[in-house]
Amino acid sequence: MNARAKKLAIFLLVCGMTFFAERACGNTMVAAFATAGRATSGASGFAVARIGLSSVALSIPVLQDRTEYFFGAAAARRTMTVVFWTCAALVAYVYIGYPIVVWLISRWRPRPWHRQETQPSVSLIMAVHNGGALLQEKIEHLLTLDYPEALVEVLIVSDGSTDETDIILEGIRHPRLRTWRLPEHRGKSAALNQAILEARHEILVFIDIRPRLETGALARLVTNFADPSVGAVAGELHLRSGDHDAGSGAVSGLYWRYEQWVRKSESAIDSAVGVYGGFYGVRRSLAVTMPEGLILDDMLQPLAVVRQGYRSVLDAGAHVWDTWPKTAHGEFRRKVRTLAGNFQLVRIAPWLLGRTNRVRLQFVSHKLLRLIVPAFLVFALASSLALSHWQLYRWLTLAQLGFYLLGVLGMRAQARVLRKIAGPVAAICLLNAAAIAGFWHFLVKGDDLRKIWLPSE
Repeated sequence: MNARAKKLAIFLLVCGMTFFAERACGNTMVAAFATAGRATSGASGFAVARIGLSSVALSIPVLQDRTEYFFGAAAARRTMTVVFWTCAALVAYVYIGYPIVVWLISRWRPRPWHRQETQPSVSLIMAVHNGGALLQEKIEHLLTLDYPEALVEVLIVSDGSTDETDIILEGIRHPRLRTWRLPEHRGKSAALNQAILEARHEILVFIDIRPRLETGALARLVTNFADPSVGAVAGELHLRSGDHDAGSGAVSGLYWRYEQWVRKSESAIDSAVGVYGGFYGVRRSLAVTMPEGLILDDMLQPLAVVRQGYRSVLDAGAHVWDTWPKTAHGEFRRKVRTLAGNFQLVRIAPWLLGRTNRVRLQFVSHKLLRLIVPAFLVFALASSLALSHWQLYRWLTLAQLGFYLLGVLGMRAQARVLRKIAGPVAAICLLNAAAIAGFWHFLVKGDDLRKIWLPSE
């Protein structure tokens, strides 16, 4: 996604309510929006936010008058009050309520599973597209894992690579390595399907090209399959910290630890609805082939296992290390791919919302509602603007605007103290802006999102 699209998505999140106000208030906001539109194509993030917030502030008195004109004063106040508190409650449920509830259940009524040292045969599966710079080292890493050699095979599929990937694969001959080349770029799911059909061993372990497994991680992962109720297991991702900018650090720091906490809680009571796709295993007898163009194999595959009556769990002792994008721009692109994939997943697999999905409530609360949080935020700001002649809602409006401004500052801040304070807010703003952009990608590209799979970045 280019810089202009990124700025547009952030602009829509921060001042989407201004558009609503312009529609409700007639020509009052036209000039402000013309200026804001120019800002999205050439101004900095600070300028976009400043213009957006100023436009929202200008809309307050006119929006109040128009709302009361259309609905009547009393009815308008009641409607806007209900809208505001409903949206506020939904946002609070998504980010605070659901995580706390699932954590409490995991403490009060956990469902532990049995781990036991075991050594099933394992097929390590990796799809790669233009990963030549990392491929040689990755193959050596996989072939030297501390697991009995006779029980491990490595399957690598090149998905229409145009760099030196295919040359490297052709130049390596090893009895435990098998490779395939797809002549066209068909997407990660097509490459994984090829390997799934060719795999010979009991457990399929899906691995990405960038992550590195800690010593003993593979052996630890497969101990979970000693429990016959477990059909899928994911390792625990640890992120290497480095010279990440403030925006990227906000997502890979506190927010990622928060996300891991939610997933562990879900796993403790039944199954996690999302796993880290760079290191997870599935029983071969339960693995499914996936639609071409699918982005989120690491959601569909484990959830398909759950659909068959098994559990998908996380093992905090199977450690894998990775590095996420170092800039907010790179992190934004990564999240756009993931969130576009969530929209795609619901369309491709509608059974996720049906009765056959026993973790349907977790899926809706953890994944689906997050996709529409931007709408809740816009309507919350809209309704508080309409009610801002009351002092309480005026303060609530200012609090929301201050929240977004703090988020923009958090993406740019260099001071350590400010980054700690504003980092979580920046992460929420970035993720919701990415949800808007992801929805746009989904609308434009439909089910075929293969072109935004760039795993070697």
